[in-house]
Amino acid sequence: MANFDHTLIAFIAAHPAWAMLVIGITAFGESFAFIGIIFPGTTVLVAAGALVGTGVLNPVTTIIAGSIGAILGDGVSFWIGQKFAPAIANQWPFRTRPEMLLRGIHFFERFGWASIFIGRFFGPLRAVVTIAAGMMKMPVVPFYIANCLSAIIWAPAIVFSGALLGGVLSSGWSAEGKITIIAVAAAILLAALYGAKRLLGVQSD
Repeated sequence: MANFDHTLIAFIAAHPAWAMLVIGITAFGESFAFIGIIFPGTTVLVAAGALVGTGVLNPVTTIIAGSIGAILGDGVSFWIGQKFAPAIANQWPFRTRPEMLLRGIHFFERFGWASIFIGRFFGPLRAVVTIAAGMMKMPVVPFYIANCLSAIIWAPAIVFSGALLGGVLSSGWSAEGKITIIAVAAAILLAALYGAKRLLGVQSD
């Protein structure tokens, strides 16, 4: 997957005219239940943000593409959950890792519509909570409110974090300043991952 990431990032950098389509597809894959589990789309989106920071990509179109892709990815996952609930547990990857789907269901049962919003920001949840919401017959209107609202916050957050990093690395800042920014970004990422682990851990008790 690392080589695939690098290929996508290199393609976006070399072909900015195609960036909106590639970023939209990447955000879709990141949010789609069966792909998002193994697809490291966040890495590509942060890298796209870095290209925004260096002036290669337009920030508005990048954010729009990321938001639309994320909304569609969650929407399709939700629809699959609604239509094929009885069979989902027997499909990859839930057939071999049933605890993943169970955690998504438990998380949705505990937090309801807010689970859609929260799950957007945590990779381990993003991949399963929307399909779980569909399986649990969540009403469509609350789902799409949470889906759209979270996407239009998530996409700018990812893009601007990458833009900040890209701007710092391409600037005249000292090596110490660049290392500090990278360390802070890493700390925030680790804190987010820890938060996701805690949320999932609560549900699995």
